[in-house]
Amino acid sequence: MNFLRSLLYLLAVALYTPPFVIALLLLFWLPTRKFRQVSMIWVHIAMWLIRHVLRIDHRVLGAENIPATPCVVLSKHQSAWETIVLQHVFAMASYVYKKELHWLPFFGWGLAALPFVGIDRNAGKDALAQVATRGKQRLAEGYPVVIFPEGTRVAPGSKKRYKIGGAYLAVQAGVPAVPVALNSGEFWRRNAFVKCPGTVTMSIGPAIDPAGLSAEDINARVETWIETEMRRISPHLYGNETEAPAPARSAA
Repeated sequence: MNFLRSLLYLLAVALYTPPFVIALLLLFWLPTRKFRQVSMIWVHIAMWLIRHVLRIDHRVLGAENIPATPCVVLSKHQSAWETIVLQHVFAMASYVYKKELHWLPFFGWGLAALPFVGIDRNAGKDALAQVATRGKQRLAEGYPVVIFPEGTRVAPGSKKRYKIGGAYLAVQAGVPAVPVALNSGEFWRRNAFVKCPGTVTMSIGPAIDPAGLSAEDINARVETWIETEMRRISPHLYGNETEAPAPARSAA
C-alpha cells in the first residue's frame, strides 16, 4: 500500500507541476510579492497530497517562537518534506539553494523565477558573500530566509558539520536566527521512493538575537539547540545519549 501511495503522489506531482509552472511564468508581470503568493498554490496542493495520499501529517511545536519580522531560519534537513512545509510554517519563505537546480525541467525553472537565493556552491568564500548579499535583499523585502546549515539532507540520527552561512547572514542583516529541529526523514527518507505514513514533528526554538554575538556564536547555539532537540523528539535514534555533543567551530 505504501508503494502505491508513493507512486500516486509522484505521478500527481509530475502531472500538475509542468502546467502550473508554465502558467506561473506567464504571470511574470505581477508584482514580486503577488507572484510569490500565487506560487504558494503549488505548495498547498503538495501539502494536500502529502497529507491525504502519503498519509504523512505533521505537528508544530514552538510556533510562538516565530518572530513577527523577517528572520533567518536554520533548519535540520532530512528529506524533501521540509522544503515544502517550511514555506507554509514560515509564510512564503525564501530558500537558499544551489543554482544547479535551475537545470531541472519545470521545477528548476519555477525556482529561478521565485524570490529565492540561488548560489554557486563551488564559489568557495564567494558563496558566503552571495548568501549575505542576496539573503539581505530577501529579508529587506519581507521574506524569511531558510538555510539548511548542514548543507544537504542528513539521515535520521546523524549530523554533519554546521556551516556558518546562515548565522553570518543573521549577523550581517541584524535579524533573529531561528533554529528548527524535525524528524521528517523517519517517514520520507533521502532518495527513498516509498514513503511511510506517520506524523512529522517540527520543533521551533527560541529566536536568537544577533546583537553582540558573532556568527560563530550563533552557529554554535543553533547547533546545540537543534541537536539537543533532536534527541528529545527522536530519542530512539540516539540510544542512551542524553545531551548533544559540543559543536565544533565551523568555517564558511
